[in-house]
Amino acid sequence: MSESEVAIFVCVSCRRPVEGRDAREDDLPGPPLVAALQARLAGEISVVPVECLAVCKRPCTLVLAGSSRWTYLIGDLDSDRDLEEIVEAARSYAASGNGILPWRERPASFRKGVIARVPPRATAAANPAAPEGLPS
Repeated sequence: MSESEVAIFVCVSCRRPVEGRDAREDDLPGPPLVAALQARLAGEISVVPVECLAVCKRPCTLVLAGSSRWTYLIGDLDSDRDLEEIVEAARSYAASGNGILPWRERPASFRKGVIARVPPRATAAANPAAPEGLPS
């Protein structure tokens, strides 16, 4: 598997609320997660920081995506607490042919944090039951 087949996109603009004070730059959970994932997955899976995934109420958020695979949007992650689970899930995702991570095999942080699972674009063209007018 080449590094370009699968990517993890991590939001680096969401701020984690801190009780009793205004959000500050050091309350950004995304940048430390990007650094930790890049160190752990170098040469295996691309880790790409992105400015916004529009899930601001569930920081820290990431996307697991790959060509012709289902895409996962996962929120409420923590770079310290969930790092090993994210690495394990990313490797399982990359090893799968279609990107589907069976619910029972997902780490706890992914079971609790899943926001969406999006089918691959090719699914619309291959699904005769899909409503007319969907892009293929």
